[in-house]
Amino acid sequence: MSTIDLGVLTAYLMGVLALGIYFSRRTATTDDYFVGGRNYRGWVIGLSLVGTSISSITFLAYPADAYKTAWLRYLPNLMLPIAIYVAARYFLPFFRRENTVTAYEFLERRYGPSVRVYGALSFIIAQLVRVSTILYLISLLLFEISGLDPIWCIVLAGIFVSFYTVVGGIEAVIWTDVVQTLVLLFGGVACLWVIVSMLPGGLGQIIDIANAEGKLGFSEWQAGRLEPISWDISLLSKTGTMMLVLGLVNWLTEYSSNQNTVQRYCAASSASEARRGMWVCALSSLPIWAFYMFLGTALYVFYLQFPTPEAQEMLDGTRKAEQILPFFVLSQLPDGLVGLVLAAALAAAMSSLDSSINAISAVSVVDIYRRHLSPHASDKHYLWVARGVAVVVSALMIVGAIAFYHADTKTLQDAVTILVALLGGGLLSLYLFGFFCRRGSAKHAWLGIAVTMLFTAWVILARNNWFFTADSLPFDLYYTAIIGNLIMFAILLLGSRFGAARAQ
Repeated sequence: MSTIDLGVLTAYLMGVLALGIYFSRRTATTDDYFVGGRNYRGWVIGLSLVGTSISSITFLAYPADAYKTAWLRYLPNLMLPIAIYVAARYFLPFFRRENTVTAYEFLERRYGPSVRVYGALSFIIAQLVRVSTILYLISLLLFEISGLDPIWCIVLAGIFVSFYTVVGGIEAVIWTDVVQTLVLLFGGVACLWVIVSMLPGGLGQIIDIANAEGKLGFSEWQAGRLEPISWDISLLSKTGTMMLVLGLVNWLTEYSSNQNTVQRYCAASSASEARRGMWVCALSSLPIWAFYMFLGTALYVFYLQFPTPEAQEMLDGTRKAEQILPFFVLSQLPDGLVGLVLAAALAAAMSSLDSSINAISAVSVVDIYRRHLSPHASDKHYLWVARGVAVVVSALMIVGAIAFYHADTKTLQDAVTILVALLGGGLLSLYLFGFFCRRGSAKHAWLGIAVTMLFTAWVILARNNWFFTADSLPFDLYYTAIIGNLIMFAILLLGSRFGAARAQ
């Protein structure tokens, strides 16, 4: 990297660090630490939600998918506005009641304390896996930039993100997420600007070639070529209709039971500001995601015009397609812009890590420690515990990322995917049933959880050809979450017929 690039990257990192230190002075209570005093405007909440939802995985995966295939990955995102409409109208009121801090307080009010603990532990485990994965990916990028030992890259990046998150609380998280969202967008624009300026036909060349080769459509890569997907309703293959259903299920889950999102609801100054923030997120996220998909399409046209062996290997599968954007940045961007785009890549990762660290701390303290282990301590005590939990989470995140580095990544990824799937299956239906049905209790919820976990275990065993074969699955693995939620809702509905009515 040039001196200019190092200067740009250093200035960005120091700015983020300064924000964390600044907001540490304004954090005196657990309410400040977890929900920022509940005084945020909608536009701030919205941009923070965008930053939280866009991780380094998204930053690399969207351009890679459009570069190698087409826009199929984008299709589920089109259901985000519908999910937000439902969440703003029906879910939000439940979370704005009684000064709620976490998503799992509702589960206790509706089903009882044991189900609340289940939801909290499921979230904590899933987020520990997620932050370890993201930190591992950051370390690979830092290794390419600096040449430092990858372990040192993991430790340094982990300590940096942890510091401003632990000391600054949710205020540092929200405001750094806003800054990181803007940096992410500027970094992508810089890449596209360079591509357009270098191509003889500019933007028109990108659109003409992409249209001619089907790169802007919803297609799937099959037998070495792009095949347009059908719009049938089927569980056996990826169709446009089913991808939309999958998107709706995923986004409703995100806006009903994900602490990273619900915590933003609670941090808003009012319900109307929270709704405004949700719509700011939707109206910002969709074009940003589309932009990064288009960036991948532009990279495809660019390397048709200026072919290289590396780009061809990423296209034919010899190398991972996720390397295409970093390869372009390091080989084609001028001094100064390299530092900006690398800052954008780090921003995408850090905006996810800081949110998850703070969210895990909130859930651990509010749903487990204060509720069950030490219910009568002072607020100052809980604030110290919250910071302590954030430190422990940061340490576990670093250890997890190092484990990813040393282990067989595919095997480890399979293991954590299995764990998260077993614990989190059917969570959307658990909330939907609680929101809209008055019948049912903890025993019905646990029956649904047990049956859903058995279903998920069967899918995992069959996928890996353990005791069952993959041919025994009568559906595409993409739809496991949809079927799991249907099973959960059916069990709750049938089981609740034998229980007494329960007021919400």
